[in-house]
Amino acid sequence: MNQKEKHSYLDGLLHGIISLLTGMKTTITVFFRKKTTEQYPENRATLKMFDRFRGTLTMPHNEQNEHRCVACGLCQMACPNDTIQVISKTIETEDGKKKKILDKYEYDLGSCIFCQLCVNACPHDAITFDQDFEHAVFDRSKLVMTLNHPGSHVMEKKS
Repeated sequence: MNQKEKHSYLDGLLHGIISLLTGMKTTITVFFRKKTTEQYPENRATLKMFDRFRGTLTMPHNEQNEHRCVACGLCQMACPNDTIQVISKTIETEDGKKKKILDKYEYDLGSCIFCQLCVNACPHDAITFDQDFEHAVFDRSKLVMTLNHPGSHVMEKKS
């Protein structure tokens, strides 16, 4: 055995020991760190999701049962997997003009990928994601929701 082979063996052994100590140092550091485990569902009352969490798509309504959706359909076009269905109808106003209004806004939570493209596409900020995340159901048809409330209408612009 020559000197070069002995040297490479000792270098390998030393490198292995240093690598082992580095891993042990990381393990010890994580072991003594403050734990961040959430005790769900026991902490349901105090559980706060982070601000950027995307739970369920919602259409906010005010006290007069008004929403901001003008049934333009941009959210439906932006959705990559047809999760949103905007059903509109045309009415005639008092002054004889035709106007498109929202009839039904359907959202299929079961096929939503929470990409937020619909929220970004909406020019009127009519839809947003909330913090709700509990959606366990036995029947997938229960995941199809109508977001506009019965009897709701679009907010009138204040001039």
